[in-house]
Amino acid sequence: MPTFIRGATILAMGGRHQSTPFTGDILIVGDRIEAIGANLPVPEGATLIEGAGKLVMPGLINAHLHSGEALFKGRYDNLPLELWMLYSYPILGAKALAERMIYLRSMVVAIESLKTGVTSLTDDIFEAPRQSFSQLGAAVQAYDDAGIRATVSGHVMDRDFLDSIPFSREYVPTDLQAEVAKLTPPTTEEYLDFAREAYAAFHGRSGRIRFMLAPSAPQRCTVELMQAVNELALEWKVPFHTHIVETKVQGVTGPALYGKTLMRYMADLGLMHPGTTIAHSVWVTPDDIALMGEAGVSIVHNIISNQKLGSGIAPVRDLLDAGVNVALGSDGICSNDTPRMFDVMHACGLIHKVTTPDYKKWLSAAEVLHACTLAGARSALIDREVGSLEVGKKADLLVLDLNTVSFTPRNDILNHLVYCENGSSIEKVMVNGEIVVENGRLTKIDEAALLAELQAAMPSFNAYHAGVERANKAFEPHFDAVYRRCNQTDLGIHRLIGASDIWPAKAS
Repeated sequence: MPTFIRGATILAMGGRHQSTPFTGDILIVGDRIEAIGANLPVPEGATLIEGAGKLVMPGLINAHLHSGEALFKGRYDNLPLELWMLYSYPILGAKALAERMIYLRSMVVAIESLKTGVTSLTDDIFEAPRQSFSQLGAAVQAYDDAGIRATVSGHVMDRDFLDSIPFSREYVPTDLQAEVAKLTPPTTEEYLDFAREAYAAFHGRSGRIRFMLAPSAPQRCTVELMQAVNELALEWKVPFHTHIVETKVQGVTGPALYGKTLMRYMADLGLMHPGTTIAHSVWVTPDDIALMGEAGVSIVHNIISNQKLGSGIAPVRDLLDAGVNVALGSDGICSNDTPRMFDVMHACGLIHKVTTPDYKKWLSAAEVLHACTLAGARSALIDREVGSLEVGKKADLLVLDLNTVSFTPRNDILNHLVYCENGSSIEKVMVNGEIVVENGRLTKIDEAALLAELQAAMPSFNAYHAGVERANKAFEPHFDAVYRRCNQTDLGIHRLIGASDIWPAKAS
């Protein structure tokens, strides 16, 4: 049965109207938009949604998150990435998480995402000590049950973790180094076999689930693994999704390990192309930015996470001017600590106003919204399907009430969306032509029962994880020394992190 939205204010973010709101109708047949325009005929038997006083816009796209952190939501603060990872991505002591806990953990992400207007997410899923096919299946099942669109991965690294951190061998005691050396990462063939099995099982499920390849970062993966994974990504037309220069430590890593920046290292390996999506890109040089633009890569700007971890501010205007596709992401659910993309848009719209006094270079609300819709879809290689309201595209959309405090007195709707709205005006969320949220309630699952089940399981999990934290605390003073040393290094790039002004030239 078709759905007809009549007389709404429409923000299409694509096609002829782009970011200019207009009044019109939308006809949805099956999972796709059949027609958009003014005074369209209402098909017989169609489900009618009156659009007067409503805004219809594309669903928001979270282009980079880690659902594995959802069990640590609200747990950590005032730690930079290198120390924070000791507890959220522990080196020692982690054991395989039960599939039911992964399902519930993923549901927490799906529920909050959908209720706040996210219709599509890219989940780079890490499991310690390594991910199994059935563990990934539990996350996929949760997203499938909730009704969200998701691109999921098997996050992988195959190098000794200490070899990915510059100077760590100088600071980490040999007994701890020996413990790390006992860990056995997957081989290239083992990961490729896992990826092929996951792709065959999950890619295309329900018309909403996709699989992608996600080597963690160039310093954490062997050349053999990255190049083999890249070949599969190109063959399957899925993203090659990775992390590059999130922190100043990582800015130091390329020159320290390879004698060149990590972006140049990636380019020299043939791994920079339009299918490459890079999370963060904070500590990039002008030459890096030119390389990225020439290659046509996407980056995901995780502005709230980068603030919470003190990582810096990505040079978004320079990246956009170079032709880089810039999407927005929440990043991990304990480095943010939420997948709410209205929050991310708000932060993005504000933060870049303090990076330069040249106000003509500040981001506009239209640019921020584009990053959270069509650019996000482009980063996941699904922009021909979603990201804007256009005839033939999937019906992933939001219906918001314009008669709310957030839209009063209703001046520029784009500014209201970026600076005033927080998701509370959402009445309906549609994914793949199906209403999955109605008046704040998920239609496909029992939210209260799922949350109660997870709450009941948390005391046991927290007791286990407290032991993991104790085991990894032994690394903290040594990683602290690495962090301080790297933040005293002059890269010739300023990202509003003044660590060299905080500490003396040499750490005692």
